[in-house]
Amino acid sequence: MEFFFDFCYDTAQVIWFYQFYSRRLMSARLVCIAASLSRTALPLLMSTLMTGNCSLGVLIAIATGALGIFLFNTSVSGKSSVSKDAFGQTSAGANVEIYTLTNSKGAEARIITYGGAVVSLKVPDKHGKFGDVVLGYDSIAAYEKHTAFFGALIGRYGNRIGKAKFSLGGKEYKLSANNGENHLHGGIGYDRVIWSARPSTDAAGAKLELKYLSRDGEEGYPGNLDIKVVYILTENNELKIDYSATTDKDTVVNLTHHSYFNLAGSGNSSILDHQLTINADRFTPTDSGSIPTGELRRVNGTPFDFLQATAVGSRIGEADEQLKFGLGYDHNWVLNKKGKELSLAATVYESTSGRVMEVHTTEPGLQFYSGNFLDGAINGKSGQKYPYRSGFCLEAQHFPDSPNKPQFPSTELKKGKKYSQTTIYKFSIR
Repeated sequence: MEFFFDFCYDTAQVIWFYQFYSRRLMSARLVCIAASLSRTALPLLMSTLMTGNCSLGVLIAIATGALGIFLFNTSVSGKSSVSKDAFGQTSAGANVEIYTLTNSKGAEARIITYGGAVVSLKVPDKHGKFGDVVLGYDSIAAYEKHTAFFGALIGRYGNRIGKAKFSLGGKEYKLSANNGENHLHGGIGYDRVIWSARPSTDAAGAKLELKYLSRDGEEGYPGNLDIKVVYILTENNELKIDYSATTDKDTVVNLTHHSYFNLAGSGNSSILDHQLTINADRFTPTDSGSIPTGELRRVNGTPFDFLQATAVGSRIGEADEQLKFGLGYDHNWVLNKKGKELSLAATVYESTSGRVMEVHTTEPGLQFYSGNFLDGAINGKSGQKYPYRSGFCLEAQHFPDSPNKPQFPSTELKKGKKYSQTTIYKFSIR
């Protein structure tokens, strides 16, 4: 019997060392208590049963079991947390905050209230080393200066609207033209505003709820749009983004997220060796201004076929008209799905780190952008220059120019109705 108690104690000590060195210190302390139980409560239970006092023995067993289960569950689930710090002031004098979301496994997402931008996202590689897998800046001044949309929330309409106008309910609405003659990412959009923030933690993970009221007429769009976006860092190393919005006037809505990812580490190398899979049989070809023609073209036999894992750079230099128009990949894929179910849209694998990223979404489309305009001129975090194609974007969305393409899934939001979408970036290792 003494051997059994010692075995329980030794096993608990091993778990303690694991918890301690993986930075789960609270869990480690609890496991230490569990180890003590093996030297106290368990012998007391056996002694009580041997003296024939079964009733007392049962009570001790129940109490010990309940406490043991509690300690085990606490040690396994760990604890998520959210902290807040100042990130500086905008040129207009507005205060910007940065929130750090962490889970018990050590994963960390840092998000600022300016543009709701993800500044950094740290997840482990195959050796257990944590690394930042998104591009970003160290200062609010840099976010104001540059227009790459690093990590930002995008709206009122993510992607492009042709000739910066659309008609709704028999009325034409003219938008700001900020991409040649076209309208891109909402003009001076949600990446340029201060969002109100409310942090919390619960069983789902560490959360940051962001809110913004987009006024009627802002950048030419109709209706007051009341928006809520919730970032959740889960215990499964997922960054989950829940979007919702309501309007007091019929409008169009297409919200998305614009992180630039590099699974080898933030801007450490080209992303051309990343292995990409996109669950889509078709894509939306564009004209020379990156506005969809309206066709849903099969990917078979083209450089846009990512139905099987393929290196991003393997065909990016081919003499394909669509690649020339986008200067690489900057296109919308039509996901293989029937409705708004949450489903796997894409998987990316980077071999040196072993990191895998899955994208799950309720949206019908996915924009894959291969960082074609990164040119080494941008100074990112820690002064690092981001070279050509050192980051990629996977933006879950409705299709570009949908308000002018009635054959595309509608982006219209009626007065009194609710817009919603969910996108998850899930990280693991292989």
